[in-house]
Amino acid sequence: MRDRSRVEETIQAMQRAGPDALQVISDFDMTLSRFAHNGKRCPTTHNILDNDLLINDACKKMIRELLNTYYPIEIDATRTVEEKLPHMVEWWTSVHELLIQQKIRRDLLAQAVKQSSAMLREGYKVFFDRLQEQQVPLLIFSAGLGDILEEVIRQNHVFHPNVHVISNYMDFDQSGVLRAFKGQLIHTFNKRECALLHAAHFRELKERPNVLLLGDSLGDLTMADGVAHTQHALTIGFLNDQVEERKESYVNSYDIVLVKDETMDIPNAILNYITTAPAK
Repeated sequence: MRDRSRVEETIQAMQRAGPDALQVISDFDMTLSRFAHNGKRCPTTHNILDNDLLINDACKKMIRELLNTYYPIEIDATRTVEEKLPHMVEWWTSVHELLIQQKIRRDLLAQAVKQSSAMLREGYKVFFDRLQEQQVPLLIFSAGLGDILEEVIRQNHVFHPNVHVISNYMDFDQSGVLRAFKGQLIHTFNKRECALLHAAHFRELKERPNVLLLGDSLGDLTMADGVAHTQHALTIGFLNDQVEERKESYVNSYDIVLVKDETMDIPNAILNYITTAPAK
């Protein structure tokens, strides 16, 4: 924590306002889902498609080559967001074009998720269930694949009615074969403009001026830019990788930084405090 007293003051102010004034905005890949388990990387929503059911070996190889080219650029602490932007567009666009060529079938997505090693962070059920019990809206804002993301949370039995997702969704033809992607491309560093495009969603929540934001990239900090009148905001950043190179920029940007923490313990403790009525 860069400023512990400000964090404490913000949490106390959010508790006084109560759950009715709160909304939660979270990234998905490597934020709600695990970065690693027992020392082994867990797949992102894009990586879950790396399955013989869906794509062939040549496509897998090309997607891995793109990852090896562009992921180091995404997390490079020496480059500005402006410098990274064109590379991110190239990366996402190239992957999506490869996936479309594979004619992926919608009816096989659930099976691919089931066979994958994707995992939500430890304590995820407490997090999702608490938000549902308190009727606090959870916006999952993801540069991943919305169809896969929804299936992951569905298979973990936490796709509650208060969950809303903004992500990259597949567009299937009448026979259930992938033919395109819907709407504007969402990548790591354009979440601000996507948030502003979804202003109607945020307008519905105008009576909820307090925001708890969770992310794992500096680009995630713009996810709440669609909230017109923020009263109190608390940001929690998961620093999963390249810790020493990125620690300073994360501590300077997020209110709380969790280093190589695969649990929801801190968000759950804060959420529990905010949504518990203060003692009289």
